Amino acid sequence: MSIAAKYRPYYTYEDYCQWEGNWELIEGMPYAMAPAPVPAHQRAGLLLARRFDEALEKCKKCKVFLPLDWKIDDHTIVQPDLLIICDKIDKKFLDFPPALIVEILSPATASKDRGEKMELYQSQKVKYYLIVDPQFKKVEIYEYINGRYEPVSVNPTTYRFNLPGDCEAEVNLVDIWE
Repeated sequence: MSIAAKYRPYYTYEDYCQWEGNWELIEGMPYAMAPAPVPAHQRAGLLLARRFDEALEKCKKCKVFLPLDWKIDDHTIVQPDLLIICDKIDKKFLDFPPALIVEILSPATASKDRGEKMELYQSQKVKYYLIVDPQFKKVEIYEYINGRYEPVSVNPTTYRFNLPGDCEAEVNLVDIWE
């Protein structure tokens, strides 16, 4: 155990439920969410959600969700920017891995999204992880293959996601930038 880990506070879901504002908790360490996202971040998220929702129209199993609590365990709760969930949520939080996660980068969150969160999502075997960078107008698609995330595409015009329940989502990823 590192010296810092030995002395830092350690929080749980019970603590998390008492906090005001927007937080995430990763392995007991609290992270204040960045201030409200910039317009480019919000617009890209809205357009992606709409495109995924339209692409999944015929799929009865998979649904698109905007940020909600994903309780991985008692000391790790995250709120991805966009999720595709292919099973019923029976609690006030998600308690199983989604099929797809999108994180939209901001200067305040980029290193966490590319580091801790990517590793966390990989450990939970989330099939697809998309990193969307409004500053450079870039979409990176990672797929969980053979126990790890493999980069499968950068800035594709469209991409076909194969999801549980024989669901496919072919999504236009080009025109999400204004």
